[in-house]
Amino acid sequence: MSIEIAVSVQDIHAAVETVNDPEYPGISIVDLGLLENVKVNEIGEVVIELIPTFSGCPALQMIAQDVREVTEKLSGVKKVDVVWLNSPVWNVNRVTAKAEKDLAEKFIVAVQIQDRKVECPRCQSETTIKSHFGPSRCRSVHVCSGCNEIVETLRD
Repeated sequence: MSIEIAVSVQDIHAAVETVNDPEYPGISIVDLGLLENVKVNEIGEVVIELIPTFSGCPALQMIAQDVREVTEKLSGVKKVDVVWLNSPVWNVNRVTAKAEKDLAEKFIVAVQIQDRKVECPRCQSETTIKSHFGPSRCRSVHVCSGCNEIVETLRD
């Protein structure tokens, strides 16, 4: 006698992929690298492990609620727990190329990986840092040397 799993990890992953970051409508939390792990047992109990961009992010509760809601809609899901992990620590290397492109095109946000020079998403000119402190802990503010655009930069 085999045990059938009520819902698949792939189905849950696909559902979570529809959850957008509240600050960046149209950009999935999966593409931003927040989804770490999905666990599901044979009776449909689901645990979704997420990594915050930073522990004080004001959107954590909203993201967790959105993840719960889309997962609870799946056939075979009996219970959903969303857990915010302290480890591993989120970093910009988790951001997919798709999210990096969408952030640049839709929001004029660049992704700064380590000490890599930040290019303006509009004109690809080099930027200079204006402030290490942006609108949230995971962002800084740059100014484009070419078009003078203010560029937010997603960083570790």
